[in-house]
Amino acid sequence: MKAAARSFLIPNYLNANTPAEYRGIQRDHVRLMTLDPVTGETFHNFFYQLNACLREGDLLVLNNSRTIPAVLKGKKQKQAIELHLSRKLSNHEWEGLIVGGVFTIGEKIDFPGDLTATITGLGNEAPLIILSFSKGGLDLYDAIYRYGEPLHYEYIETPWPLEMYQTVYASVPGSVEMPSAGRAFSWKLLNKLKQKGVKIAFVQLHAGLSYYGNDRWPNPSKHLEVFCVPKETAELVNKTKKNNGRVIAVGTTVVRALETAVNNAGNVEAQEGITRLYIQKGYPLKAVDGLLTGFHEPEASHLDLLTAFIEEDYLMKAYNEALTTGYLWHEFGDMNLILPMEEKL
Repeated sequence: MKAAARSFLIPNYLNANTPAEYRGIQRDHVRLMTLDPVTGETFHNFFYQLNACLREGDLLVLNNSRTIPAVLKGKKQKQAIELHLSRKLSNHEWEGLIVGGVFTIGEKIDFPGDLTATITGLGNEAPLIILSFSKGGLDLYDAIYRYGEPLHYEYIETPWPLEMYQTVYASVPGSVEMPSAGRAFSWKLLNKLKQKGVKIAFVQLHAGLSYYGNDRWPNPSKHLEVFCVPKETAELVNKTKKNNGRVIAVGTTVVRALETAVNNAGNVEAQEGITRLYIQKGYPLKAVDGLLTGFHEPEASHLDLLTAFIEEDYLMKAYNEALTTGYLWHEFGDMNLILPMEEKL
């Protein structure tokens, strides 16, 4: 997929650097491109019209992980440093990334609020490291929320408040980046979907760092993330499939969680732990039939996952169409639904 993915460039004016609410529209009024993976046909609408794409008996699975302020600024031997948290390892340990700095195992970093962290080892992959904090549990989370800032990348020019990086249904803190596929949902739209007979279920997958800076991205085969598929969700997925309904994942995080929880019999079972699942072209999807997601950068492994749903040629044709028609990229941008369409909107 990489060669095809790199064949497009995102112009700066299509990098959404402002939340919809600050652009004068509601969350659910961003644009929606619906892409039929069977025919490659595209349809252009707005996200609040999503209910016209779904039908009674469908199941929408959301990631209710809540975004934490994962950027901590401190000092290492009087040198200012910036730490990006990535993945919780234990009550007091995190995997993280020091931005633009050189580190030595055993060094201590001082943060506000009498919080310190000692670099104890290398992370799962370079350039991640392991840090042991002087506080743990709720005390550590309290310090993170008091002194941390939301993670944002170069295309975001304004320090937006943390609530701008949350979905309306987020409830379980743990993601260092917003599970952004669900950001456009409003309670009004969710209630409209329920009234139509679309079922709603939740999983948790705490999103880790998707970009390490300096043109470095995680190795998708080594990218570890904590997830939980509750029993109620597993049962709803299996029941939906049995009744010929469609399971639509809201975000690549949901796809990873559900497909990780598929057992040898092809059913989803309640499960929690760490997933290292890498989904790409040819992967036999067993739990998920459709995907609601944003528009991804050419280097992102998310695009590899999308090719498990749709042929690369169709995907690249649709992405080029999105570029020429002005769709916005990234977490504050527009949305893409990949799902066979029985009729036009």
